[in-house]
Amino acid sequence: MSHPSAPAGASLTCSALSFQWPDGTTLFDGLTLSFGRGRTGLVGANGTGKSTLLRLLAGELRPSRGSVSVGGGLAHLPQNITLDTTLRVDQALGIGERRAALRAIESGDVDERHFEAVGDDWDVEERALATLGSLGLGGVGLDRTVGEMSGGETVLLRLAALLLERPDVLLLDEPTNNLDLFARRRLYEAVESWRSGVLVVVSHDRDLLERVDRIAELRSGSVSWYGGGWSAYEETLAAQAETAGRALRAAEADVRRQKRELEETRTKVARRQRHSKKMDAQRRAPRIVAGEKKRSAQESADKLRGVQEDRLDEARERREEAAEAVRHDAEIRVNLPHTAVPAGRTVLRLNELRPRFGTLRTGTLQLHGPERVALLGRNGAGKTTLLRTLTGELAPLSGQAETFVPLRFLPQRLDVLDDGLSVAENVSRAAPGVTDNHIRSQLARFLFKGARAEQPAGTLSGGERFRAALAATMLAAPAPQLLMLDEPTNNLDVASVRQLTSALESYEGALLIAGHDLPFLQSVGITRWLLLGEEITESSADEIHGLLEASEPG
Repeated sequence: MSHPSAPAGASLTCSALSFQWPDGTTLFDGLTLSFGRGRTGLVGANGTGKSTLLRLLAGELRPSRGSVSVGGGLAHLPQNITLDTTLRVDQALGIGERRAALRAIESGDVDERHFEAVGDDWDVEERALATLGSLGLGGVGLDRTVGEMSGGETVLLRLAALLLERPDVLLLDEPTNNLDLFARRRLYEAVESWRSGVLVVVSHDRDLLERVDRIAELRSGSVSWYGGGWSAYEETLAAQAETAGRALRAAEADVRRQKRELEETRTKVARRQRHSKKMDAQRRAPRIVAGEKKRSAQESADKLRGVQEDRLDEARERREEAAEAVRHDAEIRVNLPHTAVPAGRTVLRLNELRPRFGTLRTGTLQLHGPERVALLGRNGAGKTTLLRTLTGELAPLSGQAETFVPLRFLPQRLDVLDDGLSVAENVSRAAPGVTDNHIRSQLARFLFKGARAEQPAGTLSGGERFRAALAATMLAAPAPQLLMLDEPTNNLDVASVRQLTSALESYEGALLIAGHDLPFLQSVGITRWLLLGEEITESSADEIHGLLEASEPG
């Protein structure tokens, strides 16, 4: 998809930007940064303020202090998009009035109002159809209603509307959330072909972030810049971590050396003072002379000790600075031996299952032992419906689903938690009979240590809430030997995705994941790939990639 060249003035800058929430919490304090032309990926942990920053840049929130300067027109695609389902597609694209005016002119109506509505945009319909086609919506007619489109299609439709505005600055907030694999590819292509000025995309999607020119990491209220896409960013972080680790080890060694030298100095001073006192007693020096010598020796000893103590303080400061430079992205390491399933054991059998919604018929399908299965398909194919049918939450129209091992399901909306209960109480509720000490020791490995396990679930941040829901699911009793996850990486920052991956490395049972995040699925060792259509078909990772490439615009 090509875009017209942006004016030279396309720019986006914030100066001394400060922002506080109504409760007084400060998110930004004097933040100054400028986004250059090209594609920038904005990353950072959940809660650091990425979406808030985009809203400030878009003018949807007002800063406490400071200013935002935009060169050219700006468009913003927020995370949560709601479109009136009764709108026609052309109305959602913002071209309904111009299209109607064109139709009137073509039919011979020369009213001046129609020409004013069209302006210079005589090819608006052709541009709209071309933009829809480039995003994989070529089959969507302009007279169709939004209500006939899937959730993923409405995200792409909203993006198409923004692109038709020909913005000089485009802000995208987690645009691949809830998009299926095919829709994601269309969005990747749109980002790759961006040539219109400034593009800023907030995302945790590693495939999308590979397609940007630079990474801006928001951390503790400030931004650090890294050239290249996601892989280059990770390589730089790894090199920085190695350097910071070496510096910290050297600083710790210096602290130990300075402590040792200080102790040696104190020992020497004490020995010298004892020797001097003994010699003075033997010589019977006049009291005034002995006093002067004592003061001089004391001053010399104090000075020596002071020098060593200063060196030790300096070494400690260097150690603290080095420690601050080391990242502490903790990982989940949990012991789950009771989740193990023998390789030959059948854990799930489907027989001509027809879920309540959609057109899927499963035929006969079995999962065995510790298989790791990915469930893929277009939006609306019925992945979530199938998972909820397997849990017994939805009754099928026909057929059977049998599970032969303890099953646990972690849904997208994380509704396994009771917001009024603490993290520990939520896990205890899912694991009756398990001792409180055992629960707390395991929760510590999910990064809920001490008082953090007492936090009410309703007060947790997004990443914390996910970890608490994951803990309640994986630590349940009896231990789950079939674990089902529905779009688990949606709305997770990259650190949380790493934590999920490390937790699943400890899991020894069968795994069934519905998702669209291919890098994540490959990182957890998927052994079978199932593609949902009107039936379930076996595939492979290479075949999935082939299907995606075949779906890309020519």
